[in-house]
Amino acid sequence: MIVFYLLLFVATFYVLLKHFLSKIQNFPPSPFPTLPVIGHLYLLKKPLHRTLTTISNRYGPVVLLNFGYRPILIVSSPSAAEECFTRNDIIFANRPRLLIGKYAGYNYTTLTWSSYGDHWRNLRRISSLEILSSQRIQTLSHIRIDEVRSLISRLLRTDQKQAVDMKSTFFELTLNVIMRMIAGKRYCGDRVEEAEEASKFREMVAENFRLGSVSNIEDFLPMLRWAGNGVVKRLIKLQQKRDSLMQSLIEEHRRMRSCGAENYTKNKKNKTMIEVLLDLQESQPEYYKDEIIRGIMLVIIAGGTDTTSSTMEWAMSLLLNNTHVKKKVQTEIDTVVGHDRLIDESDLPKLPYLHCIINETLRMYPPGPLLIPHESSEDCQLGGFHVQRGTTILVNMWAIHRDPNIWEDPTSFRPERFEGCEGIKDGLKFRFLPFGSGRRGCPGENLAMRMVGLALGSLLQCFEWKKIGEEMVEMREQDTGLTLTKAQPLKAYCRPRPSNLNLLSQV
Repeated sequence: MIVFYLLLFVATFYVLLKHFLSKIQNFPPSPFPTLPVIGHLYLLKKPLHRTLTTISNRYGPVVLLNFGYRPILIVSSPSAAEECFTRNDIIFANRPRLLIGKYAGYNYTTLTWSSYGDHWRNLRRISSLEILSSQRIQTLSHIRIDEVRSLISRLLRTDQKQAVDMKSTFFELTLNVIMRMIAGKRYCGDRVEEAEEASKFREMVAENFRLGSVSNIEDFLPMLRWAGNGVVKRLIKLQQKRDSLMQSLIEEHRRMRSCGAENYTKNKKNKTMIEVLLDLQESQPEYYKDEIIRGIMLVIIAGGTDTTSSTMEWAMSLLLNNTHVKKKVQTEIDTVVGHDRLIDESDLPKLPYLHCIINETLRMYPPGPLLIPHESSEDCQLGGFHVQRGTTILVNMWAIHRDPNIWEDPTSFRPERFEGCEGIKDGLKFRFLPFGSGRRGCPGENLAMRMVGLALGSLLQCFEWKKIGEEMVEMREQDTGLTLTKAQPLKAYCRPRPSNLNLLSQV
């Protein structure tokens, strides 16, 4: 009994001391109490972005929490986000050392998980200038067009009485686009050349998203790793699978390169990403090792598939629940594109209402509701508060995008709110940042917007879409870590639009 009271006294003293020290040191406000060992983990419930929004509504736009031993700064206002990505951009350009970064990020050396420095800057340069530049994305537009046309053809052969699984449909579309850009191969649907390899690859990608969470409890309570729940073992096993599959693609391209070097360099504009990276390896073999190439490929796959396909699924769900919006955008497409040809990427700038729908979808359901975590590399000030070195920063874009002080009627789907915004980032500043901002902003934003615009516009041009029941489409989100996905996958009926039957007969 004496031991119990002693422990209780020590715990109480710790809680009170930490609370008063926080005020003296001008730390951001923090919920009371901060418990020993677990900190504020007792407050957290899924989905995390909603829980953190509730906490911020009570304590303010800059809140300090302790997830176990890690200090976590929650940012949930445009002004605080602006400080993060402007004045403190370099200070906050690091990444926290989480398990996923160690085991799935080649020991914190990939573009996503590498801390700010020469290595990261070089990876970013490769991604922005060699892999995801506007010129290269435009050059590979035929891949996106071909895959969308293939999807249209497949839907035309589908029984109209059978509901289409939109989640898997969009995921297969984006995976095929990304993999054709990376390696020149399709892994889903028709024209899959190597069925066994394709099956292994799809399984690997699915497992990657199941394990690729930033909320592993062992990151905050390291002593739990000794309990042997297998998270680390599963991450190591997943990385071995990923390495094996990626390396096989690299070796295959090497064989192609050695067997037909002349043909390999003739088609320079249409080179796959692996070909571009192998060219760089030839000129700088000491830096562009196979591990670097594998890491770049895996980052593009992880960042370009689930996020893009989820955005398409959210958009279609919103349109099914708001038929007047769907009719309005179909009228826009019919007026601009007509009934004699299919929509093309060059049409997208002429379809402002379609662009408004995509932006409103990204506002309501940002792909990364908390963005990817940042970490402070030194002590600094944010919102008038002191932020210590080594603090993890989570920018709650879900909260900012739904703040009633910023957006009128924020829970309603109103694409018109984006009409007349010339240059979304300039017009809305830090109120709308679905792809992040600053040095660690997403380099694939241009590709994602083109892909979503072309796919969504094509499906609306060619088909009438209908819910599978009279009820509204369920819009609950599922907390899976990095990506905001629907808790209940979307299924819908589709039939060819009568006004475009002649056009579709040529597909």
